[in-house]
Amino acid sequence: MKNLFLTLFLMVTAMTTAQNDKIVPQISVSGEGKIKVTPDQAIISVGVQNTGKDAIEVKRLNDESVDKVIKFLKKMNLSATDYQTQQVSLYRNYDYEKKKHNYIANQTITIRLKDLKKYDELMMGLLDSGINNIGGVEFKSSKIAIHESEARIKAMENALQKANDYVSILSQKVGKALTISDNSYTNYPVPMYANTRMLKDTAMMDNAAPQETLAIGEIEIVSTVSVSFMLLDK
Repeated sequence: MKNLFLTLFLMVTAMTTAQNDKIVPQISVSGEGKIKVTPDQAIISVGVQNTGKDAIEVKRLNDESVDKVIKFLKKMNLSATDYQTQQVSLYRNYDYEKKKHNYIANQTITIRLKDLKKYDELMMGLLDSGINNIGGVEFKSSKIAIHESEARIKAMENALQKANDYVSILSQKVGKALTISDNSYTNYPVPMYANTRMLKDTAMMDNAAPQETLAIGEIEIVSTVSVSFMLLDK
């Protein structure tokens, strides 16, 4: 009796394994969806640096400059949530050329500018306030999540179209998706802006022509997917 039960068990196991190992007809394709968006915001990183022999004096000068910067940002009607202190440092430095020590104070602030038309006005005001370092400019879109969703839909439509194209001459049709892998990314434009010192000096000239100091470019959102579809008989 034990041998009979063992034989039945092995037969059921073999049948189950054979069913599990059955190859499902399928097709694997990739799809791509691209959306190009004009940025409507910019994240600007600026800083103030002061150097001197006395640590307290250097820190005081640095704080005074930052205070002017914050007051200017308020004057520009920027929300308090649109700018933030990122780093504050004060350290002793040795000048090997002059063979003496000095102190360096730094503060960096990131600013979210939601109206790019105010870029030049903002940068000029920051320079007048004491900013002496521009760390970088990064362009953003306030509707990036919506555009990313659009790109994903386009990518899936592209993948489905490819699958239908491949099986159009076969006696089969595309069924449900079995697997989906996402490989999306976003290309942000590299900003181009004029030398800030030159920009400031030029603005002081009488009858100076308007300066174009910023190239906004486009944000390219690319959604790529790899999809495996089941193949069905027509």
